[in-house]
Amino acid sequence: MSAYRVTARRAGDWWALDVPDLPGVFSQTKRLDRADEAAREAIAAMLDVEPEEVEVTVEPELPEEARRVLAQAEDARRAAREAADAEREAMRRAAAVLTRDLSQRDAGRVMGVSFQRVSQLLGSASAAHRTSQGEKPRTGRRVQR
Repeated sequence: MSAYRVTARRAGDWWALDVPDLPGVFSQTKRLDRADEAAREAIAAMLDVEPEEVEVTVEPELPEEARRVLAQAEDARRAAREAADAEREAMRRAAAVLTRDLSQRDAGRVMGVSFQRVSQLLGSASAAHRTSQGEKPRTGRRVQR
C-alpha cells in the first residue's frame, strides 16, 4: 500500500487538493470530510491502481489566525484532561481516607457523590495499585462497611 501526504487549501467554496510527491495530481472537494476519498481516487487514477491501495493523510492549510486559535483550543483541552485526571486522583484518595472510618454511604454523602461512586473510586484505586504491583485485577463485588 502506498501512502501520500495531501495538502488541502481553500479556493472559494472548494478545497483544492494537491499531492506534493506526485506532481500534477490534483483534485477538489466541497467538504473536507470527503478529501481522503477524492485524493485517493486522483492518486489511483494517476498510478493506475485501485483507490483501496492508496493511503492518504490530508493536511489542511489554514490561515495563521485559525492555526493559533486551534493551538489554544488544544492547550485548553489538554489542561482540562489534566484537571480531570487530578480530580479523579483526589477523589480516589478522599474515598480511601474517608472509608477508613466511615461507611461508603457516609463517605459518599461527605464527598457529594453516591455510595456507588465511592465504591467505583475504591475499586479503581485498588485495581490501579494491584496492577502497579504486578498483580492481576480482581473482579467481584466489594463488601460495604
